[in-house]
Amino acid sequence: MQGAFERLQRVDWGAVRRDTHNLFTKLIRTRDPKDSESTEITLPGRQRLSRCLTTNDLTSLGVGSCVGTGMYLVAGMVARKFAGPAVIFSFIIAALASIFSGACYAEFGVRVPNTTGSAYMYSYVTVGEFVAFVIGWNMVLEYLIGTSACARALSACFDSLVDGAIAREFASAVGTVYGKPPDFIAFAITLMMMMVLVAGVRKSIFFTNVLNAINLSVWVFIVTAGAFYIEPKNWMKKGFLPYGWSGVFSGAATCFYAFIGFDIIATTGEEANNPKRSIPLAIVLSLGIILLAYVSTSFILTLVVPFDEIDPDSGLVQMFGYVHAPTCKYIVALGALAGLTVSMFGSMFPMPRVVYAMASDGLIFK
Repeated sequence: MQGAFERLQRVDWGAVRRDTHNLFTKLIRTRDPKDSESTEITLPGRQRLSRCLTTNDLTSLGVGSCVGTGMYLVAGMVARKFAGPAVIFSFIIAALASIFSGACYAEFGVRVPNTTGSAYMYSYVTVGEFVAFVIGWNMVLEYLIGTSACARALSACFDSLVDGAIAREFASAVGTVYGKPPDFIAFAITLMMMMVLVAGVRKSIFFTNVLNAINLSVWVFIVTAGAFYIEPKNWMKKGFLPYGWSGVFSGAATCFYAFIGFDIIATTGEEANNPKRSIPLAIVLSLGIILLAYVSTSFILTLVVPFDEIDPDSGLVQMFGYVHAPTCKYIVALGALAGLTVSMFGSMFPMPRVVYAMASDGLIFK
């Protein structure tokens, strides 16, 4: 005990306090947003990111990253399990919450325009380095989970189009894991999407625009063709609010997930031609288009199919099967494949940009 006490007395507590203070200062130090305007961020042997994205390109990215999963998956699930025909209100409530979030991104897009990294960079500028480090890795995790979920959904779509033949073949060839065969189709889809991603931003944007054109054309087809099959009595079968307002708000919490994705726009600050104008405008436009798509398709879906008979896994695809219109069903299936593909690309597109920003700041290996 005496020796330990003597060692404690010899400790330079002033130095310890200084070291602790220096460490804490480093953890909370922020980045000056003006640095992004004066510093050319480069990787070894590479030029900085090229400015080639217009407002229309950014809007297409924002719309594509959201509309696929929300329109083809979330709408039917929320209508069946939570809100019934009032799923329309659930989407509107979720959109109001998203607008506030989008306004924050839009303001940061103006204040910190020439940066990549989205919420990671905004946290670095306002809160500090440690919080930015945590948020950066959380964003990478979010994009990884979103990519894998969309890849699995696409694989399931392909398998359902051939009545489960793909899963049966893999199960007989390589066996099963936890009752299911390994999803080689999802793995192959991810590799193919990666090849599109590494081809360059212009080719990636062209790919996204083509899929968005298909997806939005199918959206117009759903609303137009579905209008011939609507039955107003489906809203009166068990009432417009079968689960009450509590179901509407529970559904809104799930619907909010369908609006997550517009933050992809904020990761393109170094690639937008005019980020101070393009980023806020693209966020507002994409949220408006997304809300209109969700509300209109939910409106048609719940009028064509009674809410308690909607397929929670593929409501829009099975809607035309319910009214015995197989041709229409396959057209919607094509839109679902395009929508899920562009949503998956929306999860993959910002991931290397966030890692690039963190590496440029020295928070991971350069």
